Amino acid sequence: MWVPARVIGGARGIAQCAGSAALRCPVVTAFVTVVAGVYGLIIGSFLNVVIWRVPRKESIVKPRSHCPSCDAQLATRDNIPLVSWLILRGRCRHCGNPISVRYPLVELLTGVLFAAVGARFSHSWALPAFLVLTGALIAISVIDLEHFIIPNRIVYPVGFAGVFLLAAAALIDNEWSTFGRSLLGALAAFTFFFVLHLVAPGGMGFGDVRLSFVLGLFLGWLGWPEVLGGLFAGFLYGAVIGLVLIAVGSRGRRQHIPFGPFLAAGTMTFVLVGNHLVNWWRGFGT
Repeated sequence: MWVPARVIGGARGIAQCAGSAALRCPVVTAFVTVVAGVYGLIIGSFLNVVIWRVPRKESIVKPRSHCPSCDAQLATRDNIPLVSWLILRGRCRHCGNPISVRYPLVELLTGVLFAAVGARFSHSWALPAFLVLTGALIAISVIDLEHFIIPNRIVYPVGFAGVFLLAAAALIDNEWSTFGRSLLGALAAFTFFFVLHLVAPGGMGFGDVRLSFVLGLFLGWLGWPEVLGGLFAGFLYGAVIGLVLIAVGSRGRRQHIPFGPFLAAGTMTFVLVGNHLVNWWRGFGT
């Protein structure tokens, strides 16, 4: 029977991935990236619920999603990530009031970042943990920008989940030394931020101190350079954006600027490309 050459080539590629090379198989990476991205769109829709309800101390489980203007419950067809907002042209089907563009942006950002994390950790059992971190940091960042708080209802659960999921990854891959470094990274980051809070209590809220434990936990899994780099990047982003906002008159020198989003951005930078940045820096140093 005649079989197309491209099918034979594809079968040969899959067969190669079935061996020891499967640990770094591009097909696996592509599959995980796509699945993670689609999953991220769905999670992004849920994060919008978290972002709206957690600061208001409402349940994130019930009632069903509803319009913030008229409280009409949303049908399933109106809850499809990105698509529903575009079809409805950014307005509620029932009352016609505008729906904030923040909703599709959160869904899109979550989908993109989940895909990026999927590509980065496609061959690691730590992937579920870093997806949890990514979703939590998106919710925390938006809430901090809108309400100037970092809710314990998010920080504590993601901290416990992170320890559990990273411990599971260490158990499967026998990476106990990596998990130990992860815990030390969490302790080091928390200690540094706690001391900084004591020295300059007006400089940052204690929510940032609690969040630092979570950031150190995940960055510590990647390595000590990532811990230092991720936290430094957060301070750098905050300083640069803060100076720009003051320069253009959007913020006064004494006005509070939420720090959580910058810490999240610095952490995600080193989660996604920290290995390349560290290698570049080491090469630059030699």
